[in-house]
Parts: sequence; structure tokens; C-alpha cells
Amino acid sequence: MSVVKGLFKDTAIYGISSILGRFLNWCLVPLYTYVLSSSADYGIVTNLYAWTALMMVILTYGMETGMFRFMSDANENPNTVYKTALTSLFGTSLIFVTVCMAFIHPIAQSLGYEQYPEFVGMMVCITAMDAFDCIPFAYLRYKKRPIAFAVIKFVMIFANIIMNLFFLLLCPYLWETAPQLIDWFYVPNYQVGYIFIANLISTLTVTLVLMPYVFKDKYAFDARLLKKMLHYSLPLLMLGVVGIMNQTIDKILFPYLYESKEVAVGQLGIYGACFKVAMVMMMFSQAFRYAYEPFVFDKSRSVGKEQMYADTMKYYVITSLLICLGMILFIDVIKLLIHESYWGGLVIVPIVLFSYLFQGIYSNLSIWYKLTDKTYYGFIISTIGLVINVLLLWFLVPLWGLIGAGFASFGAFFTMMMISYLLGCKYMPLPYDLRKIGTYLLLTMALLVINHFAVTPLVWVNYIIKVALLFVFIAYLVKKDLPLATLPFIGKYFKR
Repeated sequence: MSVVKGLFKDTAIYGISSILGRFLNWCLVPLYTYVLSSSADYGIVTNLYAWTALMMVILTYGMETGMFRFMSDANENPNTVYKTALTSLFGTSLIFVTVCMAFIHPIAQSLGYEQYPEFVGMMVCITAMDAFDCIPFAYLRYKKRPIAFAVIKFVMIFANIIMNLFFLLLCPYLWETAPQLIDWFYVPNYQVGYIFIANLISTLTVTLVLMPYVFKDKYAFDARLLKKMLHYSLPLLMLGVVGIMNQTIDKILFPYLYESKEVAVGQLGIYGACFKVAMVMMMFSQAFRYAYEPFVFDKSRSVGKEQMYADTMKYYVITSLLICLGMILFIDVIKLLIHESYWGGLVIVPIVLFSYLFQGIYSNLSIWYKLTDKTYYGFIISTIGLVINVLLLWFLVPLWGLIGAGFASFGAFFTMMMISYLLGCKYMPLPYDLRKIGTYLLLTMALLVINHFAVTPLVWVNYIIKVALLFVFIAYLVKKDLPLATLPFIGKYFKR
């Protein structure tokens, strides 16, 4: 239990940069929904960022996990592993930028942005720098320096926010009141472009901040080691590509699933904005993964590791269900943060929340094929999920629109979770407390059903009911699985 508590402490610290940081970035979504001329403009942002996420996985080609794998190998020098990974990522990122810039106009035209090739060019540079930066960030995680990790992430986050506010709010104001101050660089009606410029500036800033860690210690490169790392990581590349496509394929294919491209891009903007509302679950999952991956490899030779992994799964699911419950209960408050023209898409939020839950469980289950070096199973499972995702998108979006896209993700991740669990029982059985997990799931469903039917004409009474329902879940958790005396920091105040 103490080891799991330590893991969750690291998760909480990573969450400062991941959850709170992404929340701060998420706060830009209301800005975009109010400032951009139409939902179609936000559709462009959603689509290009989906492509960027896919290219990011390709450019990192599993080296992040590969670095953890070989740093934990007693026969390898951790510094040599780190420097070899850095060198590899730098070379491939440089090649990527060079090739894309040489063919930027054909690439932009193929994506439907022939009028704005600079949008694509900026995203190419951003993706290349982000790919390279992932290795120094992984190094900080390996060294168990979550504070440094969080601080540097915040540098990037605040730089991005400040630049967005500057270009989208301050500059338009100055253009109306004192245009001579900015007419030498500011172009009115270039709103979407300034979103990408802000991102480019913030990414360049954090890359420069990471330079001390890039040049830390003596340079070392081992071609033999790189070959071994690539042999381990390339299956993870295929896994990562299929995995990220499961997360982004809806936003990539969406414009092609409507008869009208203009309507499709507008709907994609609404879908993308409402999808962001559910990102709290994804933020928690990512923060947890940052701490969990090194934890898994570090404890892979420990006695009792099976029970530690099982306990971790239980508390992950419980926390995720609490997040789902809270967001669904108070969705009518959360929706006030985005423009009302986007509210029609909020119906997908519960669907997306549970999709993220299944995705997070699948990520936790994946330890069986990572620790047994059967990473090809991850590729097979994710490919099955991708096929299901694409098929459901193809059939459901023309029928149900945004809801169809939400159910496509739901179906894909649920299927992946179940397949991974069944295979894990065969190759690396762990004592997961399915009865306890199922109890919390049923409790969550029951509370949501009560919330759905317990609606009164009095708004304040409805909120009292919602708070009471949330309290029931928390009270059950404290009584059964999380006594207050066991909590870090505040537990000492509840000990007898």
C-alpha cells in the first residue's frame, strides 16, 4: 500500500503539469469559441492537431518507452541509453522537417489547406521539436524529478497562453485603438494562424529550457545499443500509430463523412470543442501513465509486484469513476465555459468520458505484453480497435452525427479493454479485484440514474441532490477502500 501511495504522490505532482496545465490550456477553448469567426475555424484547429498527434507518435517511434526499458537493464549504462535516444530523435526530427518543408505546398494541398501552407509548416516544426523534447522529459521522469518536469511544462503552458491572449485579444484591441503599434507585424483576420504561431513560440521556448538536460553529462552514442532499442521500440511504433489513430481518426475522417465539406468542418469544430470538455479524464490518465510506466519497470523484479499492479488498477478505476460522476452531474455548470452555439454537442460528453475510462484501463492492462516483451499483441489489439472505430464512424456518423462519432470511440476502446484483459489472464494473470471494481461501476451507474430522474423545478434543490449523490460515492470510498488516515499529507489529522 505504501508503494502505491508513493506512485499516486508522483501522479499528483505530474498532474500539476498535466491535469492543471491542460486545464489552463483547455481554458483557451472558450476563448476560441468566442473569438474565432465560426465553428469551422475551430474545425481547422481540431483537424490539424489530430494530424499533429499522429505525426508525433511516428516521430518518437516508441523510443520513450524503449529508453525506460534499457535504463532498467543492469547491463546498460543509463547515460549511454539516454544520449543514444537523444541522438536518434534529433536526427529523425531534422530529416522530417527538411523533407516536409521541401514539399510543403503539395502536403498542404492534400490536407485541404492549399491557401494556408504556413499552417502546415508551423505544425511540422512544432511536431519535430515536441518529438525531440519527449526524451529530456522522459529523462526527468526516470530521475524521479516530477517537480522539474512540472515547472518546465508550465513554462510551455504559460508561454502558449500568454501568446494566445496577446494575438487574439490584445492585438485586436490595439488594432482598433492604436494600430501604429502593431501594424508592422499584425494581420487582422488571421485568427487561426495566430493559434499556431503561439504554439510555435511556446514549443521553441521549452526546447531552449530543456537544453541543460540535453547537454547534461558526457556525450555517448552506441550504435549497437541503438539497434537493440529500435528492435524493442519499433513494434511500439506500430502500436503507437494505431493507438493514436484510435484517438484521432474521428477528427481526421470527420470532414469526409458529410456530403457538405463546409457543414462537416463546422460540425467538427463543435465536436472538437465538446470533446475537450471531457478531457479531464484524459488528463488524469496521462498524468497517471507518466508515473506508472517507470513504476512498472522499476518494480518488475520486486516481490509482490502482482498485488501492487492489481491495487493500482483498482484505485485508478475508482478515481476515474469519481471524475466521470462529478463531470456528468455538473455538466450544466461546465457547459457555461464554452459558447452556447457549441452546447448541442455536449450530449457526447458522458460517452467520451467512459471511452477515456476504457482507454485508461486498457493502458494499465498493457503491462502484461510490455513486461513479457510481447508488444506485438498490443499492435494486434489496437488494430482491431481501429478497425471497429473506422467501421462505426463510417456507419454511425452519417446517421447520428456527433453522437455516432462518440459511440465509435466508446465501442473501440471497450473492445480493446476486454481483449487485453482476456489475453492478460493467459500470459500474465494478476489478482484484479473485479468484484470491487464492478461494485464501484454499478454504484456510479445507479447514482447517474437517480440524478437523471430526480429533477425538480427548483434549481437549488437539484444541486443539493447532485452534491448528495457525489457525497454518497465519496463516503462509500472512504469507508471501504480509502480511510482518511491513510491519505498523504492530511492523513495525520485523522489518525487516532
